Amino acid sequence: MRQPHIRTRHVLTDTALWTVLATATGYGFRDAGGDSPVLDLLLPLAVLAVAVPLSRLRPGAAVFLVNGLCAAGLADSATPANAHVLSLAALSCLLGARTARARGPLAVLAASLAADLAACAVLGVPAVWWFYALTVLPTALLLPWLAGRHWRGRRELVREGWRLAGSLEERQHLVAERARLAERADIAADMHDSLGHVLSLVALRAGALELSPDLTDRDRADVAELRGTIADAVERLRETVAVLHEPGEQGPEPDTVEDLLGRAVASGVPVRWERRGTFTGTLPPLVERGTYRVVQEALTNAVKHAPGGRVRVGIDHGPGRTRVSVVNAAARDGEPAATGAGAGSGRGLTGLRERVTVLGGTLRTGPYQDGFRVTAVLPHQAPPRPVRRPGTTGAAGPAPESAERHVEVRRAARRRALAAFAAPAAAAAFFVPAAVCLAWQLTTGVLPPSRFAGLEPGASRTDLAGLLPARAFPYPPDHLRSAPRPAGADCEFYRSGRDLLAQVDLYRLCWSDGVLVSKDTLKAT
Repeated sequence: MRQPHIRTRHVLTDTALWTVLATATGYGFRDAGGDSPVLDLLLPLAVLAVAVPLSRLRPGAAVFLVNGLCAAGLADSATPANAHVLSLAALSCLLGARTARARGPLAVLAASLAADLAACAVLGVPAVWWFYALTVLPTALLLPWLAGRHWRGRRELVREGWRLAGSLEERQHLVAERARLAERADIAADMHDSLGHVLSLVALRAGALELSPDLTDRDRADVAELRGTIADAVERLRETVAVLHEPGEQGPEPDTVEDLLGRAVASGVPVRWERRGTFTGTLPPLVERGTYRVVQEALTNAVKHAPGGRVRVGIDHGPGRTRVSVVNAAARDGEPAATGAGAGSGRGLTGLRERVTVLGGTLRTGPYQDGFRVTAVLPHQAPPRPVRRPGTTGAAGPAPESAERHVEVRRAARRRALAAFAAPAAAAAFFVPAAVCLAWQLTTGVLPPSRFAGLEPGASRTDLAGLLPARAFPYPPDHLRSAPRPAGADCEFYRSGRDLLAQVDLYRLCWSDGVLVSKDTLKAT
């Protein structure tokens, strides 16, 4: 529902516009000295009172309605021009500003012009009325409509700019929030990877201490409770960070793979490891960190799910890639080997797989002989990401909304610019030649009053050649053309002035055998 203050603003705007157009109509009525206030003043004011508010809902109908006032003005025997042209131009401008598509308004403009020309044909108006209908009225219809479309385009551009600015501001807040969440996820991931590994080693050592023969039954019970508490803490830690997604590449690790394996051996984990192959220079940091994470997660799973089982770690540096393999054997006392999906949530291996995939590598996990194996292949150079052009889609996903909107706005602007140039050009190609030809005929068939006074009946055409125009006026009204003339004489008509939009007196010269036999002044009204 439209808000009351918006309706009030529309009423005030329409009232102001009607006041301006009514003032112009009243001034035109007074200047023309109209004889009928009802038909020449009150009726046009009533039509404007309907057309102005109608232009908000049906702007095309409002233009056609006001164009009817201009078409009715063609019936005036004095002049076709009237003040309704200003109203027609104003409503045509509103038509362009309030209508998005161009097809409907162009049909309205064409229908209005057709109605004007049909009125000229039905009324049998003089040539100057045709000139007015072919030049002034199309100009009042077309050019203001183009100006209204330009105005609408600028308003849409500004409105879209503010909308995009608000969207960008909102996205900045979202990016900041995502950055904050990503930072928290980084901290949680480090806790999961590092603290979980350390707690698992502590639980392993507590389990070894529990088997010591020097402890009493009470000490063994306390140590067993301690080991259970540590295991419970590891599970709670996993549950806390299980909902956090691995954010991507991490910062430099605090130690190396050698340090990690050394701590595991010192904690009693039976680890045997070997590094094979040669690599010239230094491994890329992403590969180093990826290798560290693979070994750390595999050791953590082995200690948790297969305590006491042997672990073999192999790191093979090849040309362009590094292969990491971690194999753990069955646990002592017949316990099953790690499967990667035991009592834990499995989030560790899932996050590890995502990390390896981001680096462009592959990760395989599964049972191997009597234990479990984790194998990762890490390329030394990550594959390049596909580059997308704006407005296209590809492996990286759909184009950004701003890029698509930019392409759409540019296309719309090009279409409007083409219409702004093509429409006047097409109109000029149709109307200008006819208007120029008519204006040339009206202005070249003019006999000034001073020269008309110097024409004496009985003089030959040869003697009067210097006073006569080059050609006669070809469009006298039918009632003047059929007026009585001397017997056997041929009559020619000339305009008495060059005013194109005013009805001027006509001069008639009748010739018989090349001799001027009569001259007459035929009043315009």
